[in-house]
Amino acid sequence: MNPVLIIIQKEVRDGLRNRWVLAVTLLLAALALSLGFLGSAPTGSVKVDPLTVTVVSLSSLSIFLIPLIAMLLSYDAIVGEIERGTMSLLLSYPVHRWQVLVGKFLGHALILSLSTVVGYGLAGITLQLAHGGLDFSVWTPFLAMMGASILLGASFLSMGYFISTLVRERATAAGLAIGIWLFFVVIYDMALLGMLVADQGATITASWLNIILLFNPTDVYRLLNLTGYENVAMFAGMAGLSEQARLPASLLMGVLLLWIAVPFGLASLVFKKKAL
Repeated sequence: MNPVLIIIQKEVRDGLRNRWVLAVTLLLAALALSLGFLGSAPTGSVKVDPLTVTVVSLSSLSIFLIPLIAMLLSYDAIVGEIERGTMSLLLSYPVHRWQVLVGKFLGHALILSLSTVVGYGLAGITLQLAHGGLDFSVWTPFLAMMGASILLGASFLSMGYFISTLVRERATAAGLAIGIWLFFVVIYDMALLGMLVADQGATITASWLNIILLFNPTDVYRLLNLTGYENVAMFAGMAGLSEQARLPASLLMGVLLLWIAVPFGLASLVFKKKAL
């Protein structure tokens, strides 16, 4: 059997044995249901489907939660194995370093994808059943949000792997992972908001703002979910932003894929030369 597939199976089995898959799935489903039921109270009077409200709520919540889960999965994926001595044992078998890296990454990505699809999917079905029955014609934004959430998680998995190959101690990797999570999820947008307030539109035009937002995967994710569909943008209060952003969904998807590929490529280069 291909070594990559063997490592993927090992990571998934470890995730199942350690209850990672179950815990993350239940957490995502519980939060999605809570936000869905709490946020869908006014939908009957304004005739908005509860899934539309849930997309708006979950898009904001997922920016905080999914990157954190991804970092917790990946920060010690390499350095932890090196500290425990299992990496040297693994590489004593006929397996290349890139196969180890790809297998572990895909295994963690599969865990995160499975939890996201099952957790959010069950929540979406439950919400629609509670509000009159299934209507798959309104599922497009919700399914797009689930796919974008998987890509967002994969981008932070990739950054976590880069950290894990770069440092020599798990404690250092944990600190860097939390720091990067805070930077992209909180600090980046706060700093950008301060710059916009101070600039008053003198230097940072709409075009420059579009470019700046692309340098943060969470902002790309937010734009992709909240401005990609007219009904979601209207309910989220971002209809004006969607007209100004003028960034096609294909571009935003491509940028998210770059946020996966670039850190992972750097992790591969570092791990190839890393002394165990």
